[in-house]
Amino acid sequence: MAHYELMIETHFAAAHSLRDYPGDCARLHGHNWRVELYVICNELDDIGLAVDYKVLKCELKDALAEWDHYNLNDVVPFNTINPSSENVARILYEDMARRLNNERLHVSRIVIGETCTARVTYWP
Repeated sequence: MAHYELMIETHFAAAHSLRDYPGDCARLHGHNWRVELYVICNELDDIGLAVDYKVLKCELKDALAEWDHYNLNDVVPFNTINPSSENVARILYEDMARRLNNERLHVSRIVIGETCTARVTYWP
């Protein structure tokens, strides 16, 4: 069986602080967060596409609109859980899976980078 993995990349700007963190990150600070969305497809559609990149870009943009240029600590669910890169990646994965998963396509992983040298990959 063939497998196709597609990826799109984008970014958003947001502030956060890590509750109970023993260092500088406990204070409010911001990042230009880098996001990579990966989806896997085993079967192409009638015109030979796994999914239109425009669909992926639109859904990811809509998901990130709730976070872009906000303090993540003020946004559900990060008002109750720490907005760590790990939690941001998991929550975004779950949202994108709800939006995109179907009988042909599923989200395989999310990569979140706070900086160009520090990132996390989440997959269930």
